[in-house]
Amino acid sequence: MADNENANGKPEASEGIPAPEGAANLIDTDYVIGQDNISASPMGIDVDLHGKVFAVSSIVVLFFVIITLALQEQVAPLFSATFSFLTGNMAWFFLLAANIFVLLSVVLIFTPLGKVRIGGMDAKPDFSYAGWFAMLFAAGMGIGLMYFGVSEPMDHFQAALGGISSEGGARTDWAPLGAAEGDEAGALALGMAATIFHWGLHPWGIYAVVALSLAIFSFNKGLPLTMRSIFYPILGERVWGWPGHVIDILAVFATLFGLATSLGLGAQQATNGLNDLFGIPDTNVTMVLLIVAITIVAIGSITLGVDKGVQRLSQLNMGLAFLLLAFVIIVGPTLMIATGFFKNLGHYLAYLPALSNPFGREDANFSQGWTAFYWAWWISWSPFVGMFIARVSRGRTVREFLIAVLLVPSLVSVLWMTSFGSAGISQLLAGTFEGEADALFVMLAGLPLTEITSFIAIVLVIVFFITSSDSGSLVIDSITAGGKVDAPKPQRIFWAIIEGAIAIGLLIGGGLAALQAAVISTGLPFTLVLLVGCYAIIKGLMSEPRVR
Repeated sequence: MADNENANGKPEASEGIPAPEGAANLIDTDYVIGQDNISASPMGIDVDLHGKVFAVSSIVVLFFVIITLALQEQVAPLFSATFSFLTGNMAWFFLLAANIFVLLSVVLIFTPLGKVRIGGMDAKPDFSYAGWFAMLFAAGMGIGLMYFGVSEPMDHFQAALGGISSEGGARTDWAPLGAAEGDEAGALALGMAATIFHWGLHPWGIYAVVALSLAIFSFNKGLPLTMRSIFYPILGERVWGWPGHVIDILAVFATLFGLATSLGLGAQQATNGLNDLFGIPDTNVTMVLLIVAITIVAIGSITLGVDKGVQRLSQLNMGLAFLLLAFVIIVGPTLMIATGFFKNLGHYLAYLPALSNPFGREDANFSQGWTAFYWAWWISWSPFVGMFIARVSRGRTVREFLIAVLLVPSLVSVLWMTSFGSAGISQLLAGTFEGEADALFVMLAGLPLTEITSFIAIVLVIVFFITSSDSGSLVIDSITAGGKVDAPKPQRIFWAIIEGAIAIGLLIGGGLAALQAAVISTGLPFTLVLLVGCYAIIKGLMSEPRVR
C-alpha cells in the first residue's frame, strides 16, 4: 500500500491511518482496509461503508427507536425490570472486570512493555500536552461531571449519615459499605471516597486498555482502527469475517447507548437550568427540541473534523469548566475544598479495596444501583472514548500514555468532585440548600453571580453534549466504515442524528430507567469482549520494539 504525507508532513496510508514511523512490527495480512466496503454516490451523496456492520447496526438501532417511541407504556416497565435483573445478578461481574482493567493498566506502566511507542519508534505526538489533555477529559466524562458533581457527593453523604436500615434481613438503605450513622466527618469521608471511586482510576483504566489496544494494533501493526483489530492475535484472519463483524456491531451498540445515556442526562440538566434561569418549561418537548438543536450544531462541528471542530470545542469547554471550577473554589467553602482535596484523595485510597470488592457485599443498593451502573456506563463508552483517545495519542510511549490517561483525568475528577460536592454539602449542613431543581443549579443559587454562573453551566453542558456527539459520530463512523478514518462526512452526520434519536427515544420511552437499562444491557456483552482483549494487547505489545 503506497504511503503519502498529510498536512503535517507525516507519512499517511491511503485510507487515512498514519503508517508507522520508524521500527514497528506490522502484521502480515492480505486484508486491505475498506476492501469489504460499499462505495457509492446515491443521489449525489458519497458513502463508503462496511455493508454488513453498517446494515445490521443501523437497522437494529432504528427498529429499537421506533418501537420505544411507539410503545412507550409497554417498554417503560421492561426497561426497569431489565435494569433491576442485570444489576442484581451481574454486579459482581462488572466490579471484577473493572478491577482487572485497572490492574492491567498499572502493571503495564512498570514493565518493559511501557517503553513501546505508539505509532513506531520515531513517531512524534500529533498534539501538544494541553490539547491532548483537553480532548482526553472532554470526551471522557464531561457531561457526567456536570450532572453528578453536586448531587452524587450529597447523595452518598446523606445516605452514609442516615446509617443502615433493613427489612426482612436485607438492607434497604443506599449507603456505601457500612455507612457512618450520625457521624458527619465519617459520612463526609465515606461519601466523597465513594464518589471519587466512580470517577477515578476505574473508569480511566477501562478507557486506557481499550485506547491502548486500538492504538497499537492500528498505528503500529497497520490494522484498521476498529475494535475487531484488537483480536487478531486470537482470531487471526477470521477477524475479517463474521466473528469480527459481531465484535464491531457490539461496539456500535455499546457506544450508541452509552452515549445516548450521557446525552439524555445532559438534556435533562440543561432543561432544568433553562427553566431556572429563563423560565422555559421543564418538559419532554423542551428536552426534545434541545437535543434536536444541539444535534444540528454537532453536525456543523463534525464537518470541520477533529483538528478544527472537536479540539477547539474541547479546549473551549475546558476553559469554561476550569473557570467555573475556580469560581466555586474561590467563593465557595474555600478552606473545606483546599483541605478536602488531599483528605478525600486519602479517603479514596483507604476505602478503595473495600469499594472494589466484587463479592460478599452487604451494601447491595450501592454496589448494584450505583457502581454496577457506572462500570457498565464506562464500558459502554469505552469503544467511543478509547478510539477517540487512540486517534489523538499517536507518538506517546505506552508508559507516558497510561500515566497520563490514568492519573491526570482522575486527579481533575477528585478536584472537581471535592469542589462541587463540598459546596453542596456545606450548604446542606448550613440549611441553605433549598430547591427542587437540579442540584448543580441549586448549589450555584447559593453563591454570588448566580445568573452568570448558571448560564456558564448551561453552556458547559451543551458544549460537552456537542463534543461527545462529535467524538461519538467520528468513532461509530470509523467502525461502520471498516476502520477507515477518512470516510465521507454524510456518514458521520447520519450517526449524529441517530445518537440524538436514541436519546429522545429513551427519554420519552422510559426516562432515567430506560437510559440505565440500555447501558447495562449493552455493557454486559461488551465487557466479555474487553476481557478477552486484555490478553490480545499483551500479545501485541510483546512483539513491538521498545524505546531505550
